[in-house]
Amino acid sequence: MNLDRLQAGRFTSGDVEIAWYEAGSPDGFPVLLIHGFASTAHVNWVFPGWVKTLDQAGFRVIALDNRGHGQSDKPHDAEAYHPETMAADAAGLLDSLGIGSAHVMGYSMGARISAFLAIARPDLVHSLVFGGLGLGMIDGVGDWDPIAEALLAPSIDDVSDERGRMFRAFAEQTKSDRLALAACIRTSRTLVSREEIARLTVPTLIGVGSRDDIAGSAEGLADLMLRARALDIPNRDHMLAVGDKVFKAAALEFFGDVEAGSI
Repeated sequence: MNLDRLQAGRFTSGDVEIAWYEAGSPDGFPVLLIHGFASTAHVNWVFPGWVKTLDQAGFRVIALDNRGHGQSDKPHDAEAYHPETMAADAAGLLDSLGIGSAHVMGYSMGARISAFLAIARPDLVHSLVFGGLGLGMIDGVGDWDPIAEALLAPSIDDVSDERGRMFRAFAEQTKSDRLALAACIRTSRTLVSREEIARLTVPTLIGVGSRDDIAGSAEGLADLMLRARALDIPNRDHMLAVGDKVFKAAALEFFGDVEAGSI
């Protein structure tokens, strides 16, 4: 199997077609990977080596392109992108594959979607890994309206906001549908309440780069949860933490600890 370019399958969630990918051992315990905003399953998980790492560890790897991203359908209506809806896409994928429970790992927006999945369908979530999103899941991550404006600007040269320029450049790099992304960023930022996060009993790993100025504190979020551990990913910002070897090693150790019942 070519782990650098996975073949897409497709399933329908509501009226939206979702592209998904599979790798690893068919008999391994499943890991569902949910990517971040303006990314894709390949950009977030394949190219940084996550799929290869999980494959070598014996897992069955499932990933999807979130609606509005990659090879999935890209509605331009902001109402299509509430995190509850995107979590239902992920649940529908697991249900369609007959997967009763999986390790669920999300990065940034994908971490938020993973939390909403665990809240709505705890039966499907064996453990959680939140990457690139800590206490920002609860308290918010600042004003993202300039990002929507940056995505809709005629040219990146018209964008002065620093974070807006970063995501506009990333969207151009990934050849994304900028109208779909602008719709997504307006409604996908629903916060998780402290009460909801405190009710999650599933083992959770929270990994945030030490130079990440978007995610919020991993330790702060872990303190609100019953069975969570925080991971500082050294010298990494929001864009670079995802593929870090420290993060990969910690995730594999965490999955082992979950199976051993030590977290």
